[in-house]
Amino acid sequence: MSISTMNQTANNLKTVICIGDIHGHITKLQNLWSNLETLIPNFHESHIIFLGDYCDRGPDTRKVIDFLISLPSKYPNQSHIFLAGNHDFAFAAFVGALPFPAENGLFSDTWDEYKMYEEREGWYKEIGYENMHLQGRRWAGKIKDKFNAAKGPEVEYLGSIYDAATTFQSYGVPHGSPDLMKAVSDEHKKFLADLVWVHEEDEVWIETEKGLESCKLIAVHGGLVKGKDVGEQIQYLKAKDTRIPKVEPLSGRKSIWDIPEELTKTPTIVVSGHHGKLHVDGLRLIIDEGGGLEQNPVAAIVLPSKTIIRDTDKPGN
Repeated sequence: MSISTMNQTANNLKTVICIGDIHGHITKLQNLWSNLETLIPNFHESHIIFLGDYCDRGPDTRKVIDFLISLPSKYPNQSHIFLAGNHDFAFAAFVGALPFPAENGLFSDTWDEYKMYEEREGWYKEIGYENMHLQGRRWAGKIKDKFNAAKGPEVEYLGSIYDAATTFQSYGVPHGSPDLMKAVSDEHKKFLADLVWVHEEDEVWIETEKGLESCKLIAVHGGLVKGKDVGEQIQYLKAKDTRIPKVEPLSGRKSIWDIPEELTKTPTIVVSGHHGKLHVDGLRLIIDEGGGLEQNPVAAIVLPSKTIIRDTDKPGN
């Protein structure tokens, strides 16, 4: 759909904007935001869903979080949803911003299932590790491998399996230092603590082959697991169940790519980031064109039109 058609549609229906993974790239975020403001006529009344992964890889995690925290006061007529990505979950785990496990559980109970990876991934083992969630230890760890084979031999790990070194540096401390726990402000810790693991809403309009349709929308950073009861997944995601060592809807890959079959019975949009790809197939929307890599754009999708807007767009040219 063209921008002009998008504008006509936006005048009549709620505009929902889903913004993909930012990964510490403040300039890209600022440019994308400016493009959205220029191209969307009712931008200041839009409903905006950030799909998670605000930290790591890019150089400016601290500035990205400052930008996001400022939005509700700068744009009071917008509504903002901030999803947790797997990187944000791990960052929160390290700085003590995750909710405590239910039923008197311990964060250290999450280690055992993945213990065989501890040496290779160089899990964090300094101040505060004794009862830290698995993902916090992995995030601040010092991986022994130099290159990320999954992304190609030219892609180096940045400190840890999560490429977290740049986040430490953005707060002025070296990678893996316990000083980060003090360097991250209470305001930033609250932002991490308040991130939601899943977001649901009704009556979101989207262009389909049949024309405009009103659908339910489920936003989750990675996706929903095929073959597992969707209601149960939604329940533990809303509860932020930190007894789970690896939250698959935030961090899985193949298992969460497609829309679970039970959601195909009624029109349901499932929108995610996470996968390092831009994939728009019917009601399955994956908006992570950047993947945190410097050479790639950060993208957003605008509903109902499904228009893609990037930080690299040049409005008016």
